Amino acid sequence: MMKTKSLILFFVLSSTFMIAQEKLADKFFGNYSYVKATELYKEVLKKGDTSVHVLTRLGDCYYNNSKSEDAAQWYKKALQKYDSDVNPEYIYKYIQSLRSLGNYSEANVWMKKFTEIQNNDSRVKGYNPEDISKYNELAKTEMDRVVKLVNLPFNSKYSDFGSFIHNEQMYFASSRNTDEKKLYSWNQEPFLDIYSVSVEKQGDTIAYGSADFINAEKINTDYHEASVAITKDGKTMYFTRDNVGKKNKAKYDNEGTTHLKLYKASLVGETWTNIEELPFNDDVFSTGHPTLSPDNKILYFVSDREGGLGQTDIYQVEINNNSYSEPVNLGEKVNTEGREMFPFVSQDSTFYFSSDGHLNLGFLDIFKSNIIKDENAQPENMGAPYNSGYDDFAFFMNPSEEENDKTGYFSSNRPDGQGSDDIYSFDASICLQTIKGITRDLNTNDIIAGTTVKLVNEVGKVLEEVESNDKGEYEFTVDCNKKYTVIGSKEDYKDDLKEVSTDNENEKVTEADLYLEPLINDNQIVINPIFFDFDKSNIRTDAQYELENIVDVMRAHPNMVIKIEAHTDSRGRDKYNEKLSDRRAKSTRDYIISRGIAPERIESAIGYGETQLLNKCSNGVKCSEEEHQMNRRSYFYILKE
Repeated sequence: MMKTKSLILFFVLSSTFMIAQEKLADKFFGNYSYVKATELYKEVLKKGDTSVHVLTRLGDCYYNNSKSEDAAQWYKKALQKYDSDVNPEYIYKYIQSLRSLGNYSEANVWMKKFTEIQNNDSRVKGYNPEDISKYNELAKTEMDRVVKLVNLPFNSKYSDFGSFIHNEQMYFASSRNTDEKKLYSWNQEPFLDIYSVSVEKQGDTIAYGSADFINAEKINTDYHEASVAITKDGKTMYFTRDNVGKKNKAKYDNEGTTHLKLYKASLVGETWTNIEELPFNDDVFSTGHPTLSPDNKILYFVSDREGGLGQTDIYQVEINNNSYSEPVNLGEKVNTEGREMFPFVSQDSTFYFSSDGHLNLGFLDIFKSNIIKDENAQPENMGAPYNSGYDDFAFFMNPSEEENDKTGYFSSNRPDGQGSDDIYSFDASICLQTIKGITRDLNTNDIIAGTTVKLVNEVGKVLEEVESNDKGEYEFTVDCNKKYTVIGSKEDYKDDLKEVSTDNENEKVTEADLYLEPLINDNQIVINPIFFDFDKSNIRTDAQYELENIVDVMRAHPNMVIKIEAHTDSRGRDKYNEKLSDRRAKSTRDYIISRGIAPERIESAIGYGETQLLNKCSNGVKCSEEEHQMNRRSYFYILKE
């Protein structure tokens, strides 16, 4: 019976110890000390705790330090042991680790499982298991890109799309017409009209005016108008309209369909007028979505005319004064059996368009191509956040003299917008800042060269690690509008940690000096006070956290020998305090030994009770809690180095 009780007690104590050490590991993990946390989690593991928490945390320790192979190992163990009980986020981290290792086939297996579990997750939109290599390449470009998107304030609950800016005016299409009696049967929204809104740059922000009909004579009708392109001199506008006759009545083909046509208008004074139909339209197919080459000599457009490669193709015509060449199909490097729409040519002659026929994340995606300069160029999917699992189209990039200014607009019907289609602005300009500082001794302000400094992001991943130079200097180049933590570590010092938030000011420098507190002071190892529960001598998690500093110093100095002293305040009986402090000193010693320090390296661990008070607070003297606390302390004297 006695043996049974002993076994029960052993298992209870063992379980309590594992829980305590797991909490300690969690504390180090929460402070980004992933190496120490890894060590502690592995010790818990050796003692039999193979919980999903321990296994996935081990994976996270390596994942956050970009050690993909080790991360994949521990995530795999967790998934093999617990399967459906593992949070799907760890499945995704496992997938990312496998991709990092180039193991796309295994990543594909788990991506299928992740898709089944998280079918509404934006990361699985457009996932195609049959084309995994290209998908992974696309997914990588998504992860590496930082682009700021803004849903524009003038979007309505109806369809708003397309954007063309000229003379600080944005032209776009909208079905916000308040006359809702006349609705387009396709989507039960009012017909599209062309609107304009003022666009004014105010410092680092853009101010938009109120949207209104463009100042035009008979451009907007009772039917659809959309997709504007304006020449550089501002005198000619090309736009798309339903096939409308002379009496403002829609014209239909033999099957009752109204097709789109391209028109142009001239600016007379401040009014768009003199509307003309372009000669390559027809009543039996559609022609629309105009855009111009940078020199305005070529007009690109979309059509479903006979002889194309797919449902809709992109064509071009040369402009010679008021005449146009025969339309030429851009060919299979751009067009597919699907839909190619909404062409746009940027200032540097990059060709942008939308398609559902090339590899995509779902429905229409935005692509770019160097086809104008290289006839063999292949289109490139621009990836997220430009593209989503929904329709993404009508790309427009602002012309700029600044090489790094990459701002513009596109349209999308992705969720969380204001209407069925919305216009989004994007800012992919390179915005970088610098975090730099000097590593110093907290007590003396002396420079500490060779300090390891880590840059950690918001989710705890170590992005970069450097050593301070002989002047104690370190430096990181970081992204704008982010939150970071910099951590300085040095043997025989406590870590110092600084949190830094960057704003949107390009090339800004933030100073973040690090002050490391020395652990060795004369003949002592100095740590923060070790606290015990009232009338207890067991080592709490917060005390273990501090004692790890003692362990680190003794590991760094393998010949070091210390002695431990523990003291109490004067409250309580003298003899009892002496015994309590002695138990606490020996519990402290036992913890340090349990962490792999040889017993002979701790010469003694003795409690002195209240016999060596540091102030006046002896028995019967009224003192504050802070004054009593001064007397509750532990010392770690170095006897040999």
